[in-house]
Parts: sequence; C-alpha cells; structure tokens
Amino acid sequence: MENFVVSARKYRPSTFNSVVGQRSITNTLKNAIKTEHLAQAFLFCGSRGVGKTTCARILAKTINCFNRSENIEACNECDSCKSFNEGASLNIHELDAASNNSVDDIRNLIDQVRFAPQIGSHKVYIIDEVHMLSPQAFNAFLKTLEEPPAHAIFILATTEKHKIIPTILSRCQIFDFSRIGVSDIAEHLKYIAKEEKINAEEEALQVIAQKADGALRDALSMFDQLVSFSGNELTYQAVIENLNILDYDYYFNTTDFLLKSDIPKVLLQFNEILQNGFDGHLFINGLASHFRNLLVCKDNETIELLEVGKSIKEKYLVQAANSTLQFLVPALEICRQCDAQYRASKNKRLLVELSLMQLASILEPIASTEKKKPYIKAAEKTEGIESQVTAEAEPEKMREKALDAQESQKVKQETQNYESAPAQPPKEVEKSPETAIKQATSSNTAEAEKTDEATSKQSGLSKLNKQRAKTSSLSIKGLTNRVEKSAEEIEQEAYTSQARTAFTLEEFKTTWSKLAERIKADQAEGSSIVYAAMINHEPELKDDFNVELSVDNKSQLEEMNLKRTDLHDFLRKNLKNGGIELSFKIQKSKKLKKAYTDEEKFNKLAEKNPHLLTLKEKLDLDFI
Repeated sequence: MENFVVSARKYRPSTFNSVVGQRSITNTLKNAIKTEHLAQAFLFCGSRGVGKTTCARILAKTINCFNRSENIEACNECDSCKSFNEGASLNIHELDAASNNSVDDIRNLIDQVRFAPQIGSHKVYIIDEVHMLSPQAFNAFLKTLEEPPAHAIFILATTEKHKIIPTILSRCQIFDFSRIGVSDIAEHLKYIAKEEKINAEEEALQVIAQKADGALRDALSMFDQLVSFSGNELTYQAVIENLNILDYDYYFNTTDFLLKSDIPKVLLQFNEILQNGFDGHLFINGLASHFRNLLVCKDNETIELLEVGKSIKEKYLVQAANSTLQFLVPALEICRQCDAQYRASKNKRLLVELSLMQLASILEPIASTEKKKPYIKAAEKTEGIESQVTAEAEPEKMREKALDAQESQKVKQETQNYESAPAQPPKEVEKSPETAIKQATSSNTAEAEKTDEATSKQSGLSKLNKQRAKTSSLSIKGLTNRVEKSAEEIEQEAYTSQARTAFTLEEFKTTWSKLAERIKADQAEGSSIVYAAMINHEPELKDDFNVELSVDNKSQLEEMNLKRTDLHDFLRKNLKNGGIELSFKIQKSKKLKKAYTDEEKFNKLAEKNPHLLTLKEKLDLDFI
C-alpha cells in the first residue's frame, strides 16, 4: 500500500516562483542573492500557513546552489541541491525553538556556527517559532546574531513578532508575510485538483479559500478532508455540508424577505437555520458580510473586492440592483450592533430576531408612503364644494360609481319622503363644508339624514338635490382620503391646527423638563449634546408663543436644529398650542475677570489711599 502524503507537503513550493501570494518578498530575496547583498539575519513574520518556513528553506537552498539559473532559482541538479532535497544537507540546520528553547540549546548552536561549510558557501540556520525562546536564551544569542562568522546566515521565523525582544529585532532584516488572497488560494487549489484528477466546482474551491482565512496550509488540509469525504467529485454542496458553512441561498432568501418587509418569513428562515445546527452569531456575521458584498456590487469600481465564484457573483449583481443604499447602510449598522451585543446577551435568539425585525422595518416607511397615492383631489370654494376626480385607477372608478349609485338611491328615497312629509316651519340652518364632511363620515348616519331633511324642507327640493349630490360625492372622497391617512398623521393635524391656547410659565417649564428627560433616554446620535443644551440653559418665552434658547457653541446649535421638528411636535402636542416656534442662538462668551498681580493690586489701593505710596518709600518696600 502506497504511503499517502498530504497535499501541504506533496505540493510544497520548491522555488521562489512557486510560492503563492508573497511575490514582493520573493522578488526581494532573489535580488539580494543576485547582488550578493545578503543580510546576516532574517526575521520572517506572519500568521500560520503563509509560507515563512517554506521561503526560509528555498532561500537556504538557493544560496548554496552551484548552478543558479538566470531567474535566480535553484537548479535541483547540483550536489548541494540534491542533498537538500534528500534531507541530508550539512549546510542547512533547522531548529524548533518550541522544544529547544533553553540556554544550553542556544550554546550548542553557537558552537556549531564556528565551523565552516564543507560544501557550498554558507551555513544557514533556520530557527522556527523563535518567540518561544526563553529570555536567557535570547540574551545568550545576541552577540552571535550581531557578529556572526561570514559563512553563517540566520533565518528566524515566528507567528508572534511582538513577543521577540527589541534587541533581537534590531539585528534582523524583517519581512512581514501577508495573508494569502482568496483568489490566489483558489487558483492553487484548482491546480492541485487538476494534478490529482479531481473534478472540483469553482464555487467549492472559493468556499474553501474563504474558510482558510488567508492560510494556504489550512486550505490544503480542508481540501484533503473534502476529497476523502466526496471522492473525485468535489461539489459546492459537499463543501458546505462537511465544513458546516451556511449556504449562500440562505442569505439571498433572507435579504429578499427583508426587502419586502416580510417579518414572518424572515423569522421562519432563521428558525430553519437554527434547526440545522448553525449558531445565531455565525448567521448574523454572515448576513453582515452579505450586505457588505451587496454594497460592493453597487459600484463598478469596487466590484473587484467581491471574492466569490462566477455564478454566485451573478446572483449578487442581481440582488444589488434591487437593493438601495438607504437599506444597506442602516442594515450593516444593525448587524454590527447585534454582533457587539451577542456575547453579553442572555437571550441570544431574541437578540437576533429583534435585529431581523429591525432590518425588515427599514424600508417599511418608504413602502407605506409609496402606497399612499392620491386618487382624488378636492377643490374647495367659498360658496360651496366642487370635487374633481383625477388620475384614478380603473378599479377605483368602478368602486366610486357603485358608491355614487347608492347615494343617488338615498337621495331619491329622501325625495319621496319629502313629498309625503307634512309641512314644518322653516329653520335657519346653514351647513359649512366641514360639517358636511363630518356628517358624511361619522358613524351616526341617521342623525345626519335628519339634519339634511330639515334643510331640504326649508330650501326646497332643488336645493336638497344639489346639496345632497355634492355632499355625497365629497363624502366618499373625504372618507377615502381619511382612511389613507395614518393615525399618526391625524393626531399631528389635531394638535397643529388647534387654536393657540395660552399656557403658564410653570406649565411650559414642566413640559420642557419632560422633553429633556425624553431626549436623555433616547440613544440616538447627538441626543446627549441636545440634553446638555436643554438643561444648561433656560428657554425664554417671547411674544406670540416664540421660544428662544441659547446654546454654548456651533456643535450644539447644529444638533438642536436637527432635533427642531421633534421638539416642536412634543411641545405643541403637550401644551395644546400649534403656534409654538423654537429658535436657537449661540450665547456670547462672557468676559473673563482679569486676575491682578500683586503690583496691580497695590496700585489700585494706592489710587484710593495715596499714603500707601509714602509708606512704601519710607520702608523701602518692593515686590518679590
């Protein structure tokens, strides 16, 4: 049975050109070898699996190669290269500082450094995980690292640069290895899949590359695991099942429900995710990344930041076209807040559900505003009311015709009642347009009909027909408009249209204090600034219910102007006065009292009592 070699070892780069995702570092090392400007000590820093040890081995191998190519690559044919490939080179020494971190281990290394190489030009010492050395070992290593023999080169590798003492850092040439990009890892996996004759879907390799988080070794380990799971057919579905990753479809479906403000389906979708064994924190973070990708797709210049497969990219472009910045930016902020509060929350599921409901409500005010399209326009005149129907939809026309027919039938019935009714003495009854609308829309229809009957008996049958026709036509439209208005708008109209009811100074101060406490409880941005301005300065009541408030600076003035509408609404509603108007001004800075010196104090006193000058001269006094 043939021994299995993991992909991370089998496809480990052996030349600078085959190193993945570290082009700038490999070019620098090649130029240093070409110009023979090699440092005495190198420090390779970076996260796991980015190629630190691999580059150290390639550098050591290339330095001692006898027949380097024009591209500064090892030939793999000379004695030095062959011994290195077989693991028998005497010029390259690797030391694991995690298990050899004592002073004695470093002293043994220093003793070996003295001997010159038998084959090749340099002896290379690779110390991996160098941050694990003890402080005593670091100190013992300092002198040799600063002034090593001409034939010795040290290559230190670490994942935690901050743990290395500054005196070691100052003696090394430092190279910071970056995380490998998703596209680079995916391309390398594609090459390995081709070499191993494995049919792998592009989306599957993209998911592995994203899950690796910049570490190529992690990506290769996952690749081997998935090949063992699915065989020679590596599919996207197999990857998300085996790696416990949420499918993109969950995020696309959730976003569609959020854009439609469909809260029940969003909650059912989240429940399905929990039942499949996924964590709510994973879901909310994935949803935030999904919103970020949609935001990236909104502009052609940033679309290159989207690191997904071709088919998934097309889905993102379609959904991004249906999304707006007014939704995506607040959605990202809500996800950020949920992520920050998740660990401290005792009811984590409820936290995520509340966040989803907030996300679904972002576009709800916009949607409700778009639905409120005016179908009827009423033109009021002094003598009467004339209504016109403009821009009506066909179903609305049919509905109004039916209602008008019902009103006509009522008029006809009342006409018959009028002819058969006994005569009554005339009454002076005049109905305003507002009275007609209220009577048409009130629940007490019988009372309205009695009033109309009395009016008709006074004015005659022709006046009744004319008035009833106008009133019935207007009442239908008025009722439609009134249904379309929200309760909040009706309440707003109620107190803004009220007469300017007088109020006392004490009533105003009490209402102002309540308003300040309400602002304090509000968590919105700028609320603390507004609250400080309200409690630090007392408002002044001017003529005609005008209120003037002084503020300290421009920042407070801007925040107060932003909150002006909310402040107006609260004061008008609670004081039942629609004429209250707020104005703000920056308070002029008071002149600071000057602090007098001792000499100035004496001169001031001497102006009042000149004998003090005589006393000062006689006693020969002076200021210290």
